[in-house]
Amino acid sequence: MKDVVIKIAEIYVPASKRAPIDPDKVNALAESIAEVGQQSPILVRPDKQRYVLVSGLHRLEACKALGETTVKANLVQAAKY
Repeated sequence: MKDVVIKIAEIYVPASKRAPIDPDKVNALAESIAEVGQQSPILVRPDKQRYVLVSGLHRLEACKALGETTVKANLVQAAKY
């Protein structure tokens, strides 16, 4: 899969993916992303005018915490998820 850069504002997080967020994990990821960049892209699927998060909630939240407006992602097919 090829990495793409997506605006965070265009990503919808479905209720089923809004699991309790571990603040310590988000902080650790944010520190890592600030030091070396985002190593693992999140997974999203296209949905009309936006993207739906499939995997990577903590990475997404870490990018938001850093004030990022975009995130590295991989596009997946909806049929698989």
